[in-house]
Amino acid sequence: MTVFRIGEAAELLGVSVDTVRRWVDAGRLQAGRDEHGHRTIDGVELAGFVRTQGVEPDGRSETSARNRLRGIVTAVVKDTVMAQVDIQAGPFRLVSLMSREAVDELDLQVGSVAVAVIKSTTVVVERSTPAGAHRGRTT
Repeated sequence: MTVFRIGEAAELLGVSVDTVRRWVDAGRLQAGRDEHGHRTIDGVELAGFVRTQGVEPDGRSETSARNRLRGIVTAVVKDTVMAQVDIQAGPFRLVSLMSREAVDELDLQVGSVAVAVIKSTTVVVERSTPAGAHRGRTT
């Protein structure tokens, strides 16, 4: 079972430690205590929370020049040959399609930490929105 300390959870979600503490104190996110009295969050619990919450970025960038995004696995769907793995890396949801064998070898499970390494040409897909819907936002 994967367990995260408050700081680790905050880093994975791309929010401040104080934000995670407020979520725990408000009962929105379940936390326990380790043998030293530090708050801990079960990985499966954290993955479930991420799936149901709209986590907003706090302005920090967690990506590097090598396009490595560290996050928490929120879903794994496997069939006989292929698998889909969903990763929440801060405010970004990444979906990877890979072989089932690769998922099994990496032991990817809901609640575990994974790093998505992006090495390809950029492809951006957006839905068309009415003019002016994104005023003030530049891309």
